[in-house]
Amino acid sequence: MTTKFKLIIIFFLVALGLQSCQDNDDVAAPVNLEVNDFIWKGLNLYYLWQADVPNLSDNKFETQAKLNNFLTGYPKPENLFESLLYKPESLYPATEAVDRFSWIVDDYLELEGQLQGTTNNNGVEFGLSYKSQNSSELIGWVRYIIPNSDAATKNIKRGDVFYGVNGTQLTLSNYQALLLGSNNDYTLNMADINGGAFTPNGKSVALTKTVLDENPILVNKVIVAGSHKIGYLMYNGFYANYDTQLNDAFGVFKSQGITDLVLDLRYNGGGSIQTATRLASMITGQFTGQVFAKQQWNAKIESYFAANDPESLKNLFTDKMGTASIKSVGMTKVYILTSASSASASELVINGLKPHIAVVQIGDVTTGKNVGSVTLYDSPTFGKENRNPNHRYAMQPLVLKIVNSVGFGDYQSGLEPTFKLKETLSTLDVLGSSTEPLLNLAIGKITGTAKTKQSTPGLQFENFKDSKSINSMQNQMYLNKAPEGLLKALE
Repeated sequence: MTTKFKLIIIFFLVALGLQSCQDNDDVAAPVNLEVNDFIWKGLNLYYLWQADVPNLSDNKFETQAKLNNFLTGYPKPENLFESLLYKPESLYPATEAVDRFSWIVDDYLELEGQLQGTTNNNGVEFGLSYKSQNSSELIGWVRYIIPNSDAATKNIKRGDVFYGVNGTQLTLSNYQALLLGSNNDYTLNMADINGGAFTPNGKSVALTKTVLDENPILVNKVIVAGSHKIGYLMYNGFYANYDTQLNDAFGVFKSQGITDLVLDLRYNGGGSIQTATRLASMITGQFTGQVFAKQQWNAKIESYFAANDPESLKNLFTDKMGTASIKSVGMTKVYILTSASSASASELVINGLKPHIAVVQIGDVTTGKNVGSVTLYDSPTFGKENRNPNHRYAMQPLVLKIVNSVGFGDYQSGLEPTFKLKETLSTLDVLGSSTEPLLNLAIGKITGTAKTKQSTPGLQFENFKDSKSINSMQNQMYLNKAPEGLLKALE
């Protein structure tokens, strides 16, 4: 967490006195309540829906001793965290849940790695679907193989189907244990599709998880179609440590003089807000200094920013990435491929660009994640420095909602495509190939050769989850640092 973000915390704790239990004459939290104390105080200050949770009220606990008494009722920190969320998905039906994305971990080292694309991974990125209607059994299908992974050395490829792990059928009750369990080695049991039915074919693939860094730029190429030079970028995660490579990819597009751009975000679950802003600036280039998106925080923090530095809540198009120049391609129209797995920062790019250029969305309805988070640690400032050495707990609570320059951000049900075309198991093709259905439709719309109305052929199965969404650390929209401008207000 940056120095500026720490100053935000210090300002609120000292100048605004937001936490009523910070009485200097009161007792500190005992060692056995340190984690719980951190959870309550971090959520009381930052949580987006703090005002809607009675137990997070500023006036709920008059003294630290009373807060300690409350915290004692939660032996497991995870249970306390969940109890302090506003209508969490784990406790409310999908139609009533509000907070679907806040989470807590007991090891921040793993969290930090995953937010940058470093995972314990065998390299198979997959989707999960229901085996049949009203069934609790699941089937998996390979979306892509991460290069330089264990799977990249095995006989498994995009479109392959699996029904089990180590001989056990995947179900709603066991898929997490089988696919995300502590065992780094497992075997996928493969199947064929015959007339809509899944038939075990006796084949299996043994896989081993290793610490793997995924470059989110999976495909980067220029496709010539008639008089059009179409830049195609399949981008699978907004990982800030790959921003230079992303900028270089646009440098290639620029040097080759692309006339059109197709951005493939169908498997992109999100990531850094800053990276999303940079990507939007690379796509355009003509809006430097204008508003790409605006942040909305809880009432306490929002009122301070509004009174002191409202510009800090704005994410602006930029022509710089640190000291480097952004290699923008000046598009006035962009074609973006999506699926139900396109979430958070992917949706931010779509929504943020719409007031500025034409956005043609092709594929399926997106996830519907219009809220962002930040990592909080157990330290005096909730930042990385001086973290409590007694544990490695950290939180990733939702702290802001994000809207575009005209104030629209209500897409909790997902962003609807301009042309709807779902991926199906029977029509998968090589990613980046001009015959792959979603890219083929985009090329057709660019060149004017596509049909006016497109249908989704082939076998369709109800989507359940995917390899990134079942791991919440890879399905995020998060702040890299605090909004600019607050430091001057505090000087």
